[in-house]
Amino acid sequence: MFILASASPRRQTLLARLGVVPDQIVPPNVDESPLKGELPRPYVERLARNKALFVHQQYPEAVVLSADTVVACGRRILPKADDYDIAKKCLRLLSGRRHLVMTSICLFKPNGQVIQRTVKTFVYFKRLSQPEIEGYLATNQWTGKAGGYAIQDSAECLVIKIQGSHANIIGLPLYETRNLLIQGGIDCVF
Repeated sequence: MFILASASPRRQTLLARLGVVPDQIVPPNVDESPLKGELPRPYVERLARNKALFVHQQYPEAVVLSADTVVACGRRILPKADDYDIAKKCLRLLSGRRHLVMTSICLFKPNGQVIQRTVKTFVYFKRLSQPEIEGYLATNQWTGKAGGYAIQDSAECLVIKIQGSHANIIGLPLYETRNLLIQGGIDCVF
């Protein structure tokens, strides 16, 4: 049995690109608060592992895949934008700058073996005018998104360039995910 430890519809869509449909989807219930002084990479790796472990403990005979994505500007972890003001602050911070998007994917095998990979993608935003920020915020595409934007929607118009995996920014780097699934005994069509 293959379980996706994520409630993200985007991750389900990305898995489908590999020809993989989870037997079950079990959203993990873990605290996503950063620890005091925690840097972006250790943070995202801890969350991905804790999410997979949470589900693995309930279904020890299943292959469990989890992922977590963080948007970082320097050493700062940007929050998931749950309200307009947070999204606006994030966009102002990212305006005209390069930032890092990291996704850590974690796979628990039934034998207890854990395989984890972390993928980095650099995203370069154009300098955003106030009308551009307001226009994007009016779309509400930022709601619940790390860093206050969703690259798969209108925000891509604000990006000058990307260095790395586009799918990583959406929340699941396909190349690395495919390799983990194969190591876990899950057949990928592509």
